[in-house]
Amino acid sequence: MPPVPLLRPNQVVQAFERLGWSVARRRGSHIILTKAGSSATLSVPDHSVVARGTLRSLITRAGLSIEAFVAEVK
Repeated sequence: MPPVPLLRPNQVVQAFERLGWSVARRRGSHIILTKAGSSATLSVPDHSVVARGTLRSLITRAGLSIEAFVAEVK
């Protein structure tokens, strides 16, 4: 399993948007993403960087592999 990269919140949101997720709302310091047909919601913290453990959890909740997610990061 490759290591989870340290990314900025906007990079994380853009990668999830390429994978079909969309921004539902911003509330406080979090960006909430939803996807049609999925009961999961993703809450991306809007901090300087997204912690590796948090990003790993978001990727898992989205039903993705780390490799698939990293391939969408640009």
